[in-house]
Amino acid sequence: MGNQMAFSKLLDTFWNDVYGFQLKRTENENDAEDITIQTFSKAFDKIDTYDESYKFKTWLITISKNIHVDLVRKRKRNVLESGSNNDAISKVLDDAPTAEDNLIIEQNLATLLQNIKKLKPHYQEVINLRYFHELSYAAIATELNEPINNIKVKLLRAKKLLAEIIKKKK
Repeated sequence: MGNQMAFSKLLDTFWNDVYGFQLKRTENENDAEDITIQTFSKAFDKIDTYDESYKFKTWLITISKNIHVDLVRKRKRNVLESGSNNDAISKVLDDAPTAEDNLIIEQNLATLLQNIKKLKPHYQEVINLRYFHELSYAAIATELNEPINNIKVKLLRAKKLLAEIIKKKK
């Protein structure tokens, strides 16, 4: 639970910095969001390699820049050859409900569905799979053919955005 709270705090603190940096680089909201999700996913996977002599934000931006470079290379390679990328999915335990989870659960279904429709489609999808199909992170990762850490970040971001929409209505 402590890890998820720390994860959430860092996501809140640095999301806009990483996203803004990528939006300037890619000039594409979807790419910027995907790269930002992958950045946090990789950062939390490799948190033990963080060198405290550097600013955390600088470390995240460096990861983000490398992911973008890899993405550009991969796209160029995919233009030349049609290949697929299968990531191994590790077994991870799901965390206990967060404050956002509890707020989401409190909403009546019709209102909740209206609020979910205000999210971007990929956020709607992870919310739908998690709460309506009751899939685990691992099952969602398999379903969407994405690494489990991307699913965790995407779901965390979706819950935060949904909680903001709900709070605005109160």
